[in-house]
Amino acid sequence: MSQFTTKFDIATGDNNGTRSPVAPSLADSLVRVLGRLGILTEDLDYHLIRASMVIIFLFFGYQKWWAYEAQRLIPYISNGPLIFWLYPAFGMRGATWFLGVSEWTFGTLLFLGFWNNKLGVLGALGSCATFIGTVTIIPFMPDGWDAPANDHGASSWRMLTWISLSDRF
Repeated sequence: MSQFTTKFDIATGDNNGTRSPVAPSLADSLVRVLGRLGILTEDLDYHLIRASMVIIFLFFGYQKWWAYEAQRLIPYISNGPLIFWLYPAFGMRGATWFLGVSEWTFGTLLFLGFWNNKLGVLGALGSCATFIGTVTIIPFMPDGWDAPANDHGASSWRMLTWISLSDRF
């Protein structure tokens, strides 16, 4: 048997004897743990997408706790047709805290979806709601659809990308 046909059992870490034994590394231990949890056994791409969304919600939710972010979000929350009510209901800082807690809640539900599909569906629905709330801001933003002063395309597409990727609600 050649070294290219080595069979490796992810659950036990055993091989068929064609490789020389090597001390297990941190990466080997991580792969073994993820294999036992069932994450690497099937649908790896699905799990990677889910994990990346959890990380994004973690980081975006964290941003909402700082005064700088509260100041930066004033024009977006004020002009958003689905989120304009946040300032009268919670005030300036409370609105961003509400958004931060919402993002952490949806991220947590997506994370728990690794083990419970119903919680994952709730997290996915919340994620869709945050995207819809973000995208609906663009038509109501002053000068949101104006062409830019340069030749790189409509500013609305850049704004859509910037909002969706950096300050997602």
